[in-house]
Amino acid sequence: MIKKIDHIGIAVKDLAATLAFYEGMLGLKSVETEVVEDQKVKVAFLPTGDSEVELLESTSPDGAIAKFIEKNGEGIQHIAFRVENLEQRLAELKEKGVRLIDQKPRRGAGGANIAFLHPKSTFGVLIELCERD
Repeated sequence: MIKKIDHIGIAVKDLAATLAFYEGMLGLKSVETEVVEDQKVKVAFLPTGDSEVELLESTSPDGAIAKFIEKNGEGIQHIAFRVENLEQRLAELKEKGVRLIDQKPRRGAGGANIAFLHPKSTFGVLIELCERD
């Protein structure tokens, strides 16, 4: 079912300052920055071998990332696993009793189809499943 870790999402208050650290101090390079309007987030992707670090800055005080930071502070917000047949995987998980945040795939950053599993069903970890063309 899981092909690999696609990316790790990190919630940040200031994307530009965070990018300066990851690029200047750690030597990673951002390959893409985009705003996902319906998720109220601005993201930057930093490839790390076979996966990526995804930095997420909220574009609105009522966005999910802003709420996460308010509650937990900056840090790892989710882990994303690459899958094939995302819609089928969601149906299988739902049948097994896993609580889904997204009942159907939706478009996410980087052109991926994504869906989130609820942390109450995943031992406190927000899990994203993603499928890329």
